Amino acid sequence: MDGQGRALRTRRALIQAAAEVFAEEGFVHASLRAISERAGVSSGALHFHFAHKGALAEAVEAEATEVVRSIIRAARSRPGGILQTVVDATHALMHHLAQDAVACGGFELAGDISRRTNSPLRREWQHWIEESLREAERSGALAQGVCAADAARVIVAATTGFQVLGSADARWLSAQSVTRLWELLLPRLAAEHCLDRLLCAGSGPWTAPPRRAPAPTDRPA
Repeated sequence: MDGQGRALRTRRALIQAAAEVFAEEGFVHASLRAISERAGVSSGALHFHFAHKGALAEAVEAEATEVVRSIIRAARSRPGGILQTVVDATHALMHHLAQDAVACGGFELAGDISRRTNSPLRREWQHWIEESLREAERSGALAQGVCAADAARVIVAATTGFQVLGSADARWLSAQSVTRLWELLLPRLAAEHCLDRLLCAGSGPWTAPPRRAPAPTDRPA
């Protein structure tokens, strides 16, 4: 493997290890030593790629944001209208939060008040849900009297709550939990002519979306 390939592999190992440690210990208590040891690299290699812990956290959150974008792209490629797309995306997100350390670590960082940052990850998810519900409203897919903005707030709050609770109890991230949510929401949310075509359990299965490779560095680590 050439120097650039080794550098990319080292960077990815550090991001993966950092996501795991951040998810387990939180940003404040996570140590760079624990991250470098878990990644199997030296402290010097870690500092070559990331100047400080905050830079590592930003890299984890950026990769988790790409996971969310990939989930959205995959959901949009499935058959069905925009409401089914939202249902599918919520199922896929919870699946990846349960299975993917980078997604899990990214969302844990996004909700960590000690970092005092405006999370691009949560913002990306919220913006897409809001846009999708507005699209559903324009297309007549929402039930009469349902406000797209109100519906979006409920969905964002519910999925964020599942993520927070799921960090301590994985049952919150289960397909059954997400299905029950939609069984409650869709009869109130969807227009009658759409309702019988919507699958509360989603149209899975949910496979891991490809993530964009991290940016190359100037020298091998």
